[in-house]
Amino acid sequence: MALVRAAVVPATGSPLEITGIELPEPGPGQVRVKLAAAGVCHSDLSLSNGTMRVPLPAVLGHEGAGTVLAVGPDVTRLAPGDEVVLNWAPSCGTCHPCTLGEVWLCANALAGAARPHARRADDGTDLHPGLNVAAFAEETVVDAACVLPAPASVPLTDAALLGCAVLTGYGAVHHAARVRSGETVAVFGVGGVGLATLQAARIAGASTIVAVDVSPEKEELARAAGATHYLIASDTTPREIRGLTGKQGVDVAVECVGRAVTIRTAWESTRRGGRTTVVGIGGKDQQVTFNALEIFHWGRTLAGCVYGNCDPARDLPVLADHVRAGRLDLGALVTERIALDGIPAAFDNMLAGKGGRALVVF
Repeated sequence: MALVRAAVVPATGSPLEITGIELPEPGPGQVRVKLAAAGVCHSDLSLSNGTMRVPLPAVLGHEGAGTVLAVGPDVTRLAPGDEVVLNWAPSCGTCHPCTLGEVWLCANALAGAARPHARRADDGTDLHPGLNVAAFAEETVVDAACVLPAPASVPLTDAALLGCAVLTGYGAVHHAARVRSGETVAVFGVGGVGLATLQAARIAGASTIVAVDVSPEKEELARAAGATHYLIASDTTPREIRGLTGKQGVDVAVECVGRAVTIRTAWESTRRGGRTTVVGIGGKDQQVTFNALEIFHWGRTLAGCVYGNCDPARDLPVLADHVRAGRLDLGALVTERIALDGIPAAFDNMLAGKGGRALVVF
């Protein structure tokens, strides 16, 4: 048993608490990982406020990388000293989506979140591992299926971003929307995932890349990531986008916010016959409406996107090649490097629409 510091959400809607937790030694099929860094994702905020439901109390954090400290019985492919990226949605390989090759829809991906993995040091309360990996902690214990080899020659702190933001943004472009060279793309929401999506669109060879956000301060970030145009979100956004694309609308719109009004705007900004991909996670109260005639007339495709429709084991090496070649800049996603105690303030910044990715560096 070891005592480490972690960010715990005690109940839905309660403030995060930075406190000591007791971690057991890894059991059969488990590994213990010392975190190097963890990204603060909007999904963590959604878990804390109840938009997404997981067993609580829990240690949040699902985007991270670190070094293996110890392995449990029956773990043979990992050893102490191995550098790894955490995979918060491991596939079981046997459920129906997995047998179809759609591992990002694995029915059992979050089974680990239902099992307590630690306890509070002050009162002994059992703690769940959020989205399986509990990365908002100095150390964590996870199933071996939740770790993948960190790419060689990629700094471990930067590699943390590969675990969610980059896989999601890259996959939204290359797997879900399947952007082709020369196509036009609009990205709604310039947070960590939005910035990764912009870079992915540039890598795909998009000819026009329009970034849309409510904050004027994000224009420089967006253009550095590959945006050729930057728009402040408004009621006229679809018309402005058509003005940039020969009055047609973009071939592909990627929504990274998860709000009904943004999804609807992305849809209206897409050309006739184009593709609208929704990455953002919205609440049940976010109702999007369409009439039957417009669905027929516009011939657009509206699709959800889970984890970028990625297979992390397949896609991490591809992303690593892009990083090493200089096509993908992981550091450009990060607008703030913080300590564990800075996570609550990072949540506040996300709510206020400020910055890109905040990265907890241990």
